[in-house]
Amino acid sequence: MQKKEERMDESVQAAADVPEEIKLEPAIPLVALRGLVAFPHMVIDFEIGRSESRKAVDASIAADRRIVLVTQRDQAVTSPKTKDLYRTGVICEVRQVLRGRETVRVLVEGIARIRINKFMEPDAEVPYWRCTGKALRTYTKSKTDPIEMQAICKTVKEEFVTNCRLAHNIPREFAEMILSEEDGQKLFEGIWSNVDFNYRDRQLMLEEGSLFLRLTMLYAVLMRENEVLKYEAEIQSNVQSRIDQGQREMFLREQLRAITEELGDDADSSTDPQQYLERIAALNASDEVKEKLSKEAKQLAKMPAGSQEAYVISNYLDTALALPWGVYTKEKLDIEKAADLLDKEHYGLKRVKERVLEAMSVHVMQPKLQGQIICLVGPPGVGKTSIAQSVAKALGRSYVRVSLGGIRDEAEIRGHRKTYVAAMPGRIIEAMKQAKSMNPLILLDEIDKLSGDFKGDPAAALLEVLDSAQNHAFRDHFLEVPFDLSEVMFLTTANNASQIPAPLFDRMDVIELNSYTREEKFHIAKEHLIKKQIKANGLKAAQIRISDAAIYDLIDYYTREAGVRTLERTIASLCRKCAKTILTEGMRRVIYTPELLESALGPHKFIGDYYAKTDSVGMVNGLAWTSVGGVLMPLEVLTMDGKGEITVTGSLGDVMKESARLAISYARSKARKYDINPELFKTKDIHIHAPEGATPKDGPSAGVTMLTALVSALSGIPVRHDIAMTGEITLHGHVLPIGGLVEKSMAAYKNGIRTVLIPAANVPDLAELDEVVREAIDFIPCETVETVLETALIPPHYDTKLEPLHPDDATKITLPLSPKHPERRKTVKSSPV
Repeated sequence: MQKKEERMDESVQAAADVPEEIKLEPAIPLVALRGLVAFPHMVIDFEIGRSESRKAVDASIAADRRIVLVTQRDQAVTSPKTKDLYRTGVICEVRQVLRGRETVRVLVEGIARIRINKFMEPDAEVPYWRCTGKALRTYTKSKTDPIEMQAICKTVKEEFVTNCRLAHNIPREFAEMILSEEDGQKLFEGIWSNVDFNYRDRQLMLEEGSLFLRLTMLYAVLMRENEVLKYEAEIQSNVQSRIDQGQREMFLREQLRAITEELGDDADSSTDPQQYLERIAALNASDEVKEKLSKEAKQLAKMPAGSQEAYVISNYLDTALALPWGVYTKEKLDIEKAADLLDKEHYGLKRVKERVLEAMSVHVMQPKLQGQIICLVGPPGVGKTSIAQSVAKALGRSYVRVSLGGIRDEAEIRGHRKTYVAAMPGRIIEAMKQAKSMNPLILLDEIDKLSGDFKGDPAAALLEVLDSAQNHAFRDHFLEVPFDLSEVMFLTTANNASQIPAPLFDRMDVIELNSYTREEKFHIAKEHLIKKQIKANGLKAAQIRISDAAIYDLIDYYTREAGVRTLERTIASLCRKCAKTILTEGMRRVIYTPELLESALGPHKFIGDYYAKTDSVGMVNGLAWTSVGGVLMPLEVLTMDGKGEITVTGSLGDVMKESARLAISYARSKARKYDINPELFKTKDIHIHAPEGATPKDGPSAGVTMLTALVSALSGIPVRHDIAMTGEITLHGHVLPIGGLVEKSMAAYKNGIRTVLIPAANVPDLAELDEVVREAIDFIPCETVETVLETALIPPHYDTKLEPLHPDDATKITLPLSPKHPERRKTVKSSPV
């Protein structure tokens, strides 16, 4: 037995007639091969078509029949340069040349590997490739453990057996001969010449001189090729099984058809190509549409009845023919009746009703006018979806609702290609199919909830739908023919207009729906919701009554929302309890009053807004907007001995914190005017707080409230409790406009506040207020904070606690208040600071 320390020289059987370094000079001809790699001691034949390659073969035969074969790095290159050729090739001897009309077939035998030092491209003197270099041994000298060599040979044979089983392209005799080889060199050369490898892998093995490393590379390549062959076999098996199943189904269907004809039963002719052609001819569609559908129907006639392709085409034709080509509903254009219907079904919403009636009026004057797209923006529950139904009813159009919430695939709008499995048209075409007319009213609900991902942006797909210049020829991916959407009236709804993409937003006429006021909720409940729930719960109007005071209590203490959905659910709960009471206690009628609500619905779920109810120092009633309406938001300021530090609490956002800093800076700059000792900003700590600290608060509209509370706390002057305010301030004391004035004013009205300070720039917004609110509240426009402070601060009945710096300089000043309350003017003693 050989010991492990014994070593074996791999080059014993190498080509000893070729020294390791022989300079090939002068230069010898060279042929660049595409997708083919030569190897020493192996005979290969190949075709050459390039002129320079034929001339190189001719020059080799005219000399000593030696020629160098080098492989191109990219076989797609037709005119290679030096950079396109590998540096390691094989010097060969030309054995035979067969010449044809356009190509030359050459048979060569490899002699030795060659490392090329220099390439010489064809030129005018020598019109073929040449090179110089040095010849290398086929197998370089190296020492390898015999056990390792035996192990690698065994693993290579195992992978070769697997390759033979999967490829089925090697004769059994050759395979057995190769597997019987014990010598590593012969095993490598046998597999090299019989297995089809990629030319790049062959080149890497040619450049490697060590036999052990070559066998290792051969093993890796074989293993990868076997994995590919396994996947190919699996794919072929799956495809074959599907083909067999399809043929079986077709055979059975033909048998079923023959049996049906023998029995005399009527076969299903709904997918008969001839019937499709007749229905297409009867369509009121364009020639382009008819031509496309007829082409598909004729293609269907050539296909087996049970094939998958036939099913795809028949499904396509059924969908296309179900669309309302050229079908229109007759519109109702009586403006007065439409207005009565809208008023009957919806309380309030004046702007929406006016806009719809305007659109109807224009349509009467100009029937061909297109591009009227209305977007209703407002909080949940304010009637955006229901108003669309009423508009469709008033116009006499078909109504279809398309929910866009959560859609993130562009194919949901444009559809899928009909060749895909389970393909279907987009939601717009499905809506037209459902409407059964070319001029319906389509509601695109929750358009602000669209989102995009790697599948596309559905908002971008809607641009064509909502653009009057393009939607007359809308193309769905499934339909593949133009469809006219120009007669469709689109209404869209959204909760937040800022989340609608700008190009889409630009195509719509936006109408904002504000939160319902307390009075509007009362009328909606009394005139609509109570009647609706009485009917829905099987009651009669004589069996239940909810008093007006009870309705107000339901609104104030059991709901807090912008719309009326929770209010409707609460009324439904009362109706259910009424039904139970009538059946169990034998009562004929139940009357709900505020006193009985707590026994029916439990204690109050919501309490009134917290606000200042007495004139206080450092406490001011502010106004804030929320998603469920406006609220009173008092702000408190407290001063204490300290080092001039400022603390802000109450879950305030960054914008409100900036407003607090603005207020402090302005108060310091105007300290003398309001009898504030500047030293207080160094010796007092200031704490600003907004109650209900668990509720996040942000926005600039609390600027005037903070400033008033701060001046009050520092000067000791109390603030009127019967006043509320809102507005953004600047560093120079100007009051800027704010949003949500309608909701904020309603909050003040609900809590009994009858004087509200607003920015002067917001005066035009007062026209949108309910008439009851506008008459009940005294709105004081303010351009500067001086007006705010003069109106809100009450001069104290006592001297200021600040001692004058110079007693002799004490003066009398008058602090003016609101012009509407001249009786409150007070003259107080003050001292300049």
